[in-house]
Amino acid sequence: MPEFVPSLPSRLYRWIVLIFVSLAMFGNYYFYDALSPLADVLERQLHFSDENIGLLNSFYSIAPIATVLIGGFIIDRIGTRKALLLFGVICLIGAIITAATPLFWVMATGRLVFGMGAESLIVAVTTAIAKWFRGKELSFAFGINLTIARMGTWLAQNSPTWAKSAYSNWQTPWIIGVAFVTLCVIGPILYWVLEVRAEKHYKLGQAGHADKIVARDLFKFGTSYWYLVALCAIFYSAIFPFETFAVKFFIEARHTSREFGGFVLSILTFFTMFGTPVFGLLTDRVGKRALFMTAGALLLIPAFLTMAYTKISLYLPMSMMGLAFSLVPAIIWPSVAYIVEEKTLGTAYGLMTMVQNIGMASFNWILGWANDRSGAGPGNPAGYHLMLQILTALGLAAMVFGFLLRRRETGPHGHGLETITTQSSAALA
Repeated sequence: MPEFVPSLPSRLYRWIVLIFVSLAMFGNYYFYDALSPLADVLERQLHFSDENIGLLNSFYSIAPIATVLIGGFIIDRIGTRKALLLFGVICLIGAIITAATPLFWVMATGRLVFGMGAESLIVAVTTAIAKWFRGKELSFAFGINLTIARMGTWLAQNSPTWAKSAYSNWQTPWIIGVAFVTLCVIGPILYWVLEVRAEKHYKLGQAGHADKIVARDLFKFGTSYWYLVALCAIFYSAIFPFETFAVKFFIEARHTSREFGGFVLSILTFFTMFGTPVFGLLTDRVGKRALFMTAGALLLIPAFLTMAYTKISLYLPMSMMGLAFSLVPAIIWPSVAYIVEEKTLGTAYGLMTMVQNIGMASFNWILGWANDRSGAGPGNPAGYHLMLQILTALGLAAMVFGFLLRRRETGPHGHGLETITTQSSAALA
């Protein structure tokens, strides 16, 4: 009698695979977010302006624009495991360049190279998870992956506490970041070993399709989709560029220590680590997606205004931002699947990602320019008001597009964002 060979890997095997690919995301997120606690050191020791600091993250955000344009071609061409390792190595090269010299343009080039590897790595990780969990616990697997990745963000934001002495020199925090980016290589190597072994013993699923833009699909999207794209781009343009300058702002305008500033910023990340899956489950049960996204955008307005014009504890505005950043991303990406045809999902997600990163690249630079123009610094805390006014305006604009989306979706041209729930889907089935 022939020996029985399982057709699929065990659940434990799949979760081990998930942990290893998530390690790559952990290192990726750590290095991206290592800039914020370091910003004032770069200003003091290397004489970087806020515009320079903003451009460091702008260069990172430029990379996904090209990534989306080439789509999943490389992944499709060379396979998931080779792509993971390739992009992980590019991340490491970019991180090393960033940490190598005090020259701004070398550092910016390093951020650009890192961004090219990091964003492509995220696409490859998404493809790998889809390959291993399609038809299984896919949504939960993505949630766990994101939680592990955001632990990297949380650790970076709190690095002034656990690596306090490193901030006496501009280069040491970058070097610590490079050490974490080695996980972007180690994780794919371990994944490679597990996948090769699994191919000999199990029947694996097919990889998921990477997001890419197909020009002819652009004409198939309706008004609700474009409202969603606008909301996404504006909302993310408020959150991530603020994070770039947050610790520097806390130190210079609210007179916190670097350690406390990093901790307060990490409140936002802490909320998202646990709030995002909760809000995702909530909206699956009750619907009202556009309404919840509008409420999330609304929370940004008092958060930025209270930081600008009151001395209220930073715990309150950062908690409001944490709620907003848990709420909107939990809903906005799944919502695309309700309002575009399945065959155009790759184009829809690719275009939304590209527009989002154009916004983030622009506003990282705009906020840095605004701080320099206003003379923001420890001698002029009010100079940060212009930055916070711009962010407040973004929150207002995001809320307006959320309102327009809700009005559209509650009218005759709606796609079910406000009404579809897991119960209603089950009833239809």
